[in-house]
Amino acid sequence: MNLTDRELWTVIHGMVLGAIFLLAFAGGFAGLWSLKPELVTETGIKERIRRLIIGTWTMAITAWLTVITGTYIVYPWYRAKPIADLSLSQFPRSLLLSNPNTSAWHTFGMEWKEHVCWIAPILATAVAYIVTIYGKNLAHEKRLRITLIALLTIAFIAAGIAGLFGAFITKAAPIL
Repeated sequence: MNLTDRELWTVIHGMVLGAIFLLAFAGGFAGLWSLKPELVTETGIKERIRRLIIGTWTMAITAWLTVITGTYIVYPWYRAKPIADLSLSQFPRSLLLSNPNTSAWHTFGMEWKEHVCWIAPILATAVAYIVTIYGKNLAHEKRLRITLIALLTIAFIAAGIAGLFGAFITKAAPIL
């Protein structure tokens, strides 16, 4: 199987970084959910916090890498304007916009990916920072844990929707 440079970057952006982000979310969610003093000893809390700090920072860094590679590497190929003598199939944005049945993939799907997806790394970074600052005290701060779980979930939903749009848009108009 051969991948072009563009296909390789698309795989790195969506499949590799996206998968790491989703796995880190699951770990962060489970870690925050189960971080309760009645379930874990003080030694266990210290160990879990260490894993939680590593996991949330992994999630935040991966979210930033995903959004940055999408915005500055993959997206310029997507939005390239066609030259008169070339086929629209080589220009995904123009291909989508040329057909009324697929134009919504650009007008809504790519708008989400361009703008709303930035919510994920911002929220993931906020969660990682708060986990780092509060450390083992999080075990005794139920409302803060619930707030962090909510922020992680919003980040996950924003990234998940962006990922789905990316998969559908790539199916309709791949970056070749």
